[in-house]
Amino acid sequence: MTTNVVEQITVPSTTGNVLHGAFRYDLFIWLVSLGREQTYRERILNLVWLKPGESVLDVGCGTGTLAIAAKRRVDSSGRVYGIDASPEMIARAGKKAKKAGVEVTFENAVAEKMPFTGGTFDAVLATVMLHHLGRKARQLCAWEMRRVLKPGGRVLVVDFGGAAHEKRNLLAHFHRHGHVKLPELIAVLEEAGLKSVESGAVGIGDLQFVLAVAPVGV
Repeated sequence: MTTNVVEQITVPSTTGNVLHGAFRYDLFIWLVSLGREQTYRERILNLVWLKPGESVLDVGCGTGTLAIAAKRRVDSSGRVYGIDASPEMIARAGKKAKKAGVEVTFENAVAEKMPFTGGTFDAVLATVMLHHLGRKARQLCAWEMRRVLKPGGRVLVVDFGGAAHEKRNLLAHFHRHGHVKLPELIAVLEEAGLKSVESGAVGIGDLQFVLAVAPVGV
């Protein structure tokens, strides 16, 4: 088993917020999930219908927990990549994958310019990261997700859906970064040519999801 962490001398800049405290990030997730992060990750993956042998990209992968769980879903015949603008997050993700004994490739890269050729992935995940991007950057990210998807491939977007004054849960108490309403998530994906096929509440706090597909034969 090998875990790849691709090192780059120069990483394209992003206009979004970049989180650098990898250990603090993991602690935050543990706190707000009440120690049930794995349950949360598995629920997210259930929404995207991953199958053995598929290729998956986790955009804004953080410390790699979701990418590692996705790798177990696609099995040894599948491939999983994770990108994040934070080198600290990527370094910790690589260590976690090695400890878990799974092969995932992590790369320091930004959502607005993904380092992959077109039509590479069966599924792209973007969980709790679009709220870190301004509108223009979100649009670029959506176009990039469509570009790297295979025809008919799926993209799953998950983010906080409620305004700050609407939040009453523990996750909301700690989270202060922002939110993206469900109609906004659907709109930014459809502007990029990705057709929404399912959307709604994740069932955890005020997290909302959109599952969309790339066009076939275009």
